[in-house]
Amino acid sequence: MPLQVGDYVLQRLREWGVEQVFGYPGDGINGLVAAFGRAGNQPRFVQARHEEMSAFQATGFAKFSGKVAVCTATSGPGAIHLLNGLYDAKLDHVPVVAIVGQTARSAMGGSYQQEVDLQSLFKDVASDYLVEVNVASQLPNALDRAFRTAMARRAPTVVIVPADLQEEPYEPPEHAFKQVPSSPPSSQHTTLIPPAAELERAAEVLGHGSRVAMLIGQGARAAAAEVLEVAELTGAGIAKALLGKDVLSDELPFVTGSIGLLGTRPSYELMRDCDTLLIVGSNFPYSQFLPDFDQARAVQIDIDGALIGMRYPTEVNLVGDAKATLRQLIPLIERKSDRSWRDTVEQNVARWWETVAQQAAVEAKPINPMRVVTELSERIPGNAVVTADSGSSTNWYARCLRFRGEMRGSLSGTLATMGPGVPYAIGAKFAHPDRPVIALVGDGAMQMNGLGELMTIARYQHLWEDRRLIVCVFHNNDLNQVTWELRAMGGAPKFEESQNLPDVPYADLAHEMGLEGIAIDHPDDIGDMWDRALATPSPTVLDVRCDPDVPPIPPHASYEQIKDLGKSLLRGDPDAFHLMVQGAKTKAQELRI
Repeated sequence: MPLQVGDYVLQRLREWGVEQVFGYPGDGINGLVAAFGRAGNQPRFVQARHEEMSAFQATGFAKFSGKVAVCTATSGPGAIHLLNGLYDAKLDHVPVVAIVGQTARSAMGGSYQQEVDLQSLFKDVASDYLVEVNVASQLPNALDRAFRTAMARRAPTVVIVPADLQEEPYEPPEHAFKQVPSSPPSSQHTTLIPPAAELERAAEVLGHGSRVAMLIGQGARAAAAEVLEVAELTGAGIAKALLGKDVLSDELPFVTGSIGLLGTRPSYELMRDCDTLLIVGSNFPYSQFLPDFDQARAVQIDIDGALIGMRYPTEVNLVGDAKATLRQLIPLIERKSDRSWRDTVEQNVARWWETVAQQAAVEAKPINPMRVVTELSERIPGNAVVTADSGSSTNWYARCLRFRGEMRGSLSGTLATMGPGVPYAIGAKFAHPDRPVIALVGDGAMQMNGLGELMTIARYQHLWEDRRLIVCVFHNNDLNQVTWELRAMGGAPKFEESQNLPDVPYADLAHEMGLEGIAIDHPDDIGDMWDRALATPSPTVLDVRCDPDVPPIPPHASYEQIKDLGKSLLRGDPDAFHLMVQGAKTKAQELRI
């Protein structure tokens, strides 16, 4: 049987080192699906319950493996479903290649069933590279460019292959006019270093300051050792953007933790009081949490020149690889002998962790969600991978979970979409089948799509050397983050029709799907719950009944936020009294330190 286009697509994916494709079948990719069968399921077709979950799984795999991930979907409705996950990859700068089916070429333009203008649909999310393959000889160039662009631009790319073309014989490009050949798949390594003069300017700025602050993001992950060396030379404190939470250990006394609305008080104090700022590998967008514009001299390092100097008036912009740039910068920096600023930062950090411990110990009805994460911090394996969803649970991940060792973690940092927590965890297991994975999700995200993906976990768990995939559900029957945003940002009371969620027995449903399930509603059971889950050699769902009125308001809440919260209570918030008591008890712990 001659090699079909679908067969060649899989052959090229194998040459690129692809071991799995996250997808969902449909007649727009029947030719590709049949090719998986002929290829002995190499690469493996990982079937999600929904195409959006396939895109999230691919994004999670790419984040935790550092490799290009691949997802696939049929034409029309399947392609549309991919969008949210691909936008998540685009905004968090993650390399994903989507291979998408299309109506047969003979039917295009005829308002045929499931015909959608995919070029228009994907032109923004795949703006770095989008191609429709209409003849077999366009391959392999189209696929190769999709992979190379995804790697080079750290972005999603899309290759559209019409259904009928997938079943045609593959014809390689000829050495002829209007034929486009391609080079064999290979890895790409680029090391961009700024000019020496700019490095010297940066060293001068850093050397002039007496209170240096550093802000690091995911772009600093490969440069952790260099970041620490710069911090040692300058006496800096280090704040972490949320996507960079796993770059440095939270056990380091001068690491202030997350920054922003979900951030910590020592990060707020670090930016409030510094006179010099070094940003490494971060595009943190909230300038109100950075120093006042006339307060600090600033240097930024980023590999993408299009994203540099756009969040703060930086004096020196170094376009280059973070690790290589810092290695060149370090010899130019003189060690500061005055460590008073560092001492202040460390005192603030120590006080913060005492505050977190006391806030987590505050009684709640029935369970304080902060305690769920602080007790996890005491037990979590040093090689665990943690995913978080968007919602109030993100606050507890950002503020209360202490990273250490080789731990990795991520979430939808820029799009902040609901729903990726569980599919990210699945992608993480395919990236690291020998490591435990923990997903921290709210019951809103769990009901939105997490429940369906429990079936995916049950189906593929046998492939993982370490089967521990723990989904911890913060069960409060409330779309809690939005409820708090209504209260604190708009002064509006909770609107129960939009905010209340159905009461779902998550642990029982896990049992029905062949997984382990543990349900608790008493704080004294939290530690035992984590011990049991971490000792169970199979996927487990934790159903934790939490108090929705434990406030996720940052410790540096503004006067306007407090005033708006008061307005919501006066306007008849249904949980007003309990909310007021719980908020007062939580805030009081901060004042005790």
